[in-house]
Amino acid sequence: PSQLEGLCSFLQLSTCPEHLLVRFCSWLLVLSPELSYTSAATLAQQLFLRRVQSLTQPPSRHLMAALTSFCSKYSRPFCRVLVAAVLQEPGEGAERTKLVCELVEEGLELDSVRLVLSQVLEVPLSEKLLPIVQAVLGRQEVLPAELFDLLVLRLCRQAPAFSTSLGYARLVMAVLTVYHSQVS
Repeated sequence: PSQLEGLCSFLQLSTCPEHLLVRFCSWLLVLSPELSYTSAATLAQQLFLRRVQSLTQPPSRHLMAALTSFCSKYSRPFCRVLVAAVLQEPGEGAERTKLVCELVEEGLELDSVRLVLSQVLEVPLSEKLLPIVQAVLGRQEVLPAELFDLLVLRLCRQAPAFSTSLGYARLVMAVLTVYHSQVS
């Protein structure tokens, strides 16, 4: 990892123009053998972390293309590095949240979507995180029982804190609609 970080630094990949980032990510997809988990996590951090953390407006189409391309093959390390950083950052971060929602809705495979939900449930729920959970539920995929139970438990425990939240109300309605057969 330290050699890969050094190479990324030497090539200035964290600040390269986004149209070149798309090309670089397309090259990563054809590598054989595939990158190891550690190498992919290092690349996710070097290529995207600074860009995603500094978002103050919607991401460019080039950045979205690069992220989607990278996630198509290395979504698990991407989630561990970038989604975790977005979730643990203080403040609103509306654009970062929208980015995670868009990736959940379109770019991540089911196992990674479940990983995102489990990461969200590891931190205290906030208004910022409710749209991410909503995006996960919007996939209408079957959640493992333990993950679903944890979601319901967290929603119940934190209900008083969201007594006036429209986003929370929408989320509870989504749970009741999508998983009506599992709610007793």
